[in-house]
Amino acid sequence: MSEIMGLGIAGARELLAKGEATATDLVKAVAKRVAERNAEVGAYLTFDEEGALKLAAENPKAVPIAIKDLINVEGQPCTCGSKILEGYVSPYDATVVKNLKANGFIPCGRVNMDEFAMGSSTENSALGVTRNPYDLTRVPGGSSGGSAAAVGGNLCFAALGTDTGGSIRQPASFCNCVGVKPSYGRVSRYGVTAFASSLDQVGPMTKDVTDAAILLGALAGHDEMDGTTPEDPVPDYAAALEGASLKGVKLGLPKEYFEISGLDPEVRRITDEAVAKCQAAGAEIVPVSLPHTEYAMAVYYIIAPAEASANLARFDGVRYGHRSAQAKDVYSLYVKSRAEGFGPEVKRRIIMGTYVLSSGYYDAYYGRAQKVRTLVKRDFDEAFSKVDALLTPCAPTPAFRLGELQDPLTMYLNDLFTIPSSLAGVCAASVPAGFTRGTNLPVGVQFICGGFEESKLLRVCKAYEEVNS
Repeated sequence: MSEIMGLGIAGARELLAKGEATATDLVKAVAKRVAERNAEVGAYLTFDEEGALKLAAENPKAVPIAIKDLINVEGQPCTCGSKILEGYVSPYDATVVKNLKANGFIPCGRVNMDEFAMGSSTENSALGVTRNPYDLTRVPGGSSGGSAAAVGGNLCFAALGTDTGGSIRQPASFCNCVGVKPSYGRVSRYGVTAFASSLDQVGPMTKDVTDAAILLGALAGHDEMDGTTPEDPVPDYAAALEGASLKGVKLGLPKEYFEISGLDPEVRRITDEAVAKCQAAGAEIVPVSLPHTEYAMAVYYIIAPAEASANLARFDGVRYGHRSAQAKDVYSLYVKSRAEGFGPEVKRRIIMGTYVLSSGYYDAYYGRAQKVRTLVKRDFDEAFSKVDALLTPCAPTPAFRLGELQDPLTMYLNDLFTIPSSLAGVCAASVPAGFTRGTNLPVGVQFICGGFEESKLLRVCKAYEEVNS
């Protein structure tokens, strides 16, 4: 049983199908691995072994899975990595959790994250440090850093993350796992604590592309509790991988992504090698342009904080969450509860968001940003009229050291390559591509396809995974 934790979803299911293990065995294997290694990695905030074993007894063929700590699971904490929700226990299951349970998965543990998903390193968590399993002196990325560290460190079979501007893909790149940001609306957000409602998406973080297809198939679909989810049927993503090939696939290389001055030389080398491997496997490499890329970062840091400012207004010390003991009246209750409960990055983004929504500034900032967002989306539409998928770097650097990036603006640049596709609402994924020379750190490349083209995206990712193995 000691080798079980090296498996992913497909491998675990094979053991279950052969009768070589039960769900109870899998839960115990995860619990043992968490007990052995979580103290040094810090991926999990809590692990509900008792609850997981109960679900395993009810469904002996189920696979345990780690859950990012902003997704509600009935009876489990949902702190969003924040002091303001310390002690909160969810009274219900998010739709994605209901879907998991119905499709043979057991939500067994809460994994760490940047507070309210705001960050690129998981250093903004108020509840503890998470380290990169490939180098414990470095960050796992963020905001889904706990999910990525759990997958990359073999502390789970797979995990759920969320992606608003790159929070699945960047940590997947840092921790050598596959991370998929589905198209906006493909997966329900009901029961997922909101950061930026027009951008947030739940997605799989797994050990390979096959597992990502299996998990996405379990998550996706229409939900009457989330009006952004269309009634379109969900394809069989796992079946779509059969015969995956790059032969004849038109892969676009956006010139703007390769002209960035801050692109690490090793990331550039590994990305160039990925392009060469795809071309050798029969892909047609096509230069394309996404001319509004340079504005995407500014647009994102207007829209996302504006939506966060509105969404986080509910944490006021009155309805639920932390309530200040120092409050003397209603006004001081609001002010002190929020000041004590929120961390610096969350406060920074709430202030930014409130400012751009304020009277006299709405049209100049938020309104204009929404117009430019439309232009960013048109860039992608134009590119996908010429190519099947885009291939880009995923993050501008490999994992950086804990405490290395103190300047918020420098930290924000980690999402340079992931933000544009988030604004456009299209699907994208990070796939492991190689390791840096000398430091031996993982690096992923990003593939991007059009809206609701997850089947195509996963086929391209699978074909690349095979030529890169």
